[in-house]
Amino acid sequence: MRLIARFLGFLFATGALIFVIGAGAAALAVWHFQQDLPDYTQLKNYEPPVMTRVHAADGSILAEYARERRLYLPSSSIPPLLKEAFISAEDKNFYTHNGVDFEGVGRAVTVLVQGTKRAQGASTITQQVAKNFLLTNERSFTRKIREALLAFRIESAYPKEKILELYLNEIYLGLGNYGVAASALNYFGKSVNELDVAECAYLAALPKGPNNYQPFTKHDRAVERRNWVIDRMVENGYVPKDQGEKAKLEPLAVSPRVMTPNSYAAGYFAEEVRRELSDRYGEKKLYEGGLSVRTTLDPKMQLMARKALVDGLVRFDESKGFRGAIRHVDIGADWGLQLADIPVLGDVQPWQLAVVLDVNDQAARIGLQPLRDKAGDVVAQRITGQIPADGAKWTRKSLRAALSSGDVVYVEPIDGKPGQYRLRQVPEISGAIVAMDPYTGRVFSMVGGFSFDQSEFNRATQALRQPGSSFKPFVYAAAIDNGYTPSSIVLDAPIEIDQGPGLGMWRPANDDDEGSGPHTLRYGIEHSRNLMTVRLAKDIGMPLIVEYAKRFGIYDDMQPVLSMSLGAGETTVLRMVTAYSMLANGGKRIKPTLVDRIQDRWGHTIYQHDERACENCDAAKFEDQPEPTLVDKREQVLDPLTAYQITSIMEGVITRGTGVAVKDLGRHLAGKTGTTNDAKDVWFVGYSADLAVGLYLGYDQPHSLGATAYAAQYAAPVFRDFMKVALDGKPDVPFRVPPGLKLISVDLRSGMRGTGAGSILEAFKPGTAPPDSYSVIGDAAPRSVASPDADRAVGSGTGGLY
Repeated sequence: MRLIARFLGFLFATGALIFVIGAGAAALAVWHFQQDLPDYTQLKNYEPPVMTRVHAADGSILAEYARERRLYLPSSSIPPLLKEAFISAEDKNFYTHNGVDFEGVGRAVTVLVQGTKRAQGASTITQQVAKNFLLTNERSFTRKIREALLAFRIESAYPKEKILELYLNEIYLGLGNYGVAASALNYFGKSVNELDVAECAYLAALPKGPNNYQPFTKHDRAVERRNWVIDRMVENGYVPKDQGEKAKLEPLAVSPRVMTPNSYAAGYFAEEVRRELSDRYGEKKLYEGGLSVRTTLDPKMQLMARKALVDGLVRFDESKGFRGAIRHVDIGADWGLQLADIPVLGDVQPWQLAVVLDVNDQAARIGLQPLRDKAGDVVAQRITGQIPADGAKWTRKSLRAALSSGDVVYVEPIDGKPGQYRLRQVPEISGAIVAMDPYTGRVFSMVGGFSFDQSEFNRATQALRQPGSSFKPFVYAAAIDNGYTPSSIVLDAPIEIDQGPGLGMWRPANDDDEGSGPHTLRYGIEHSRNLMTVRLAKDIGMPLIVEYAKRFGIYDDMQPVLSMSLGAGETTVLRMVTAYSMLANGGKRIKPTLVDRIQDRWGHTIYQHDERACENCDAAKFEDQPEPTLVDKREQVLDPLTAYQITSIMEGVITRGTGVAVKDLGRHLAGKTGTTNDAKDVWFVGYSADLAVGLYLGYDQPHSLGATAYAAQYAAPVFRDFMKVALDGKPDVPFRVPPGLKLISVDLRSGMRGTGAGSILEAFKPGTAPPDSYSVIGDAAPRSVASPDADRAVGSGTGGLY
């Protein structure tokens, strides 16, 4: 017995010694690994990279910018069902362990020793948080020990819900998505609160290896893993068995959301916003800062603008004839595969690529470019149609002469004729259009070319072009703002300008190369008379015009030479529309903007375009107090009376001048055409009472559009087509007449008082009136001409310079 007792004592002592040594070694190891553990307290203030989302004015998503597609949600906003799915899949004892699940460790060790299954991981959600946030992905026992130590510390410092929040927002779930919020949107097009059992289970199946359960290339494995998660949810009591069985029978209805501005043909607009955000906040905040940007874009108006511009570009391009197929393929092989490999412009819908299969004089049979499935494979179906003779009539050739078998061309469906298509070609000419609120500068639509996919160069903001005669209203505004009236008379006759030593004489000319004698200022704008404009500019002085051009933001540093009065300087469509907006709004300075408001990731507004102060807008309740007032401190760049006079004159441009193509709309509209030297560009800029629009058409490498090309022929119809749909259903609002103006009946030709058939109501400022006789600006010998309605003339007002 004594021997046994001594042996037991030896064993105990030995065991105790081993325990002490082991505990010491363990303590030493823990001490060693704790020396350089990352600071886990940084999780408290962790701000993960979150994508910036850009919204249209109606709240719809326009674009997203991110290096990691992530939306951060607090735990309280994540539904229990989704949490339960991830807990069932990743860490069923999450709410009971202290950071390390020893039951799971034991299970993993057993599997490893038995070697009957693939080795299992035993990391808890807390350990995964430690690894994802504070450690590397190195596969070693050292990293696992550090991971476990950090997990204990994290559990002691943070509540379970905070740990789960960090995990569910950080985890990578495939297809570029990080976190459950972005993944729910981009896999299923739903918010997390809309997910059903099957959808929650699929997201929870992904952390083990998103590429292993890719929904298209590895569909069966994805469904198998999803169903395994559903079984665990049932097993853990989170989902009733019958509901789980029903969920397992559901198809894997994944449809990745393709978020591009092409949805609204708004590639140019979105890119302009992206550049502005990058300039304002830097690349890091743009792609990681989680900004919420509310833009000014009106999606419906954007589509209208693009269609109007494209129709105008195509109308001009097709007038020059058909240039031929863009490519040729061998239709003896599988034409569908060949056609599918040809890059297509993604923002020119409803245009499609097609190959000509056979052709005769009556029709061309075509095969449309096949679609690709979600995995990128070409679908087996081959869709065919035909181009009837009328669909290629614009080529001015027979179908047999225009097309050959194997030609790859663009086509567009013909409305109301299923299976029939119109032949199209990508225009060589380009251009831009901008629509804006003239009172706030909010840009409703911006199209910077035919196709953003073809060229990202934004011709609305980046192309410097001569505005031509569309600049003339600002010359006349400077004159009227400084003592002239719409009835002032200017001579329309040849003039020579000495440009200085060695530069020779400058002889400007009208578009018809003729002069037509003395006319009113109104006539000069309505009929876009170059000679009148030069004489007027010479009379008031170019320094004054330079100052007005800068005031309206058209040019920053305009040269004070007379040719600039005809729009020879270079500016952009956006600048011109902004300047015309100031004429429309009564002369108030506005700043164009594509962005209404920007909020940071926490919802705090960090930028707002509208800088007007609202007094008494914070009342707790309405108690019959006066309505709040907006304090408008914007600069008055033009006398509002002058602004209306110019507007009234430009109404005449549409009623009886160069913009008569717009007259058919039967609305109160004002605007001006512009055709540059050699017709390299054609412009139209104009407005209604509440909408300003400007556009130009021209080649990117400027050259003449043709000897007979005029803005009235090509630019004005684009303005007309856009305004027709943009203003449809809206009341026809006359332009607002500011207080103080007098509307007096005058003879349209002479500008003197008159009430006959050729008379109009002209606007005059206080202290001015129509003349009974007039002096001619630019005439070597001023003349006094009798009024055609002298017997009805009243008063003694004078015109001209006086």
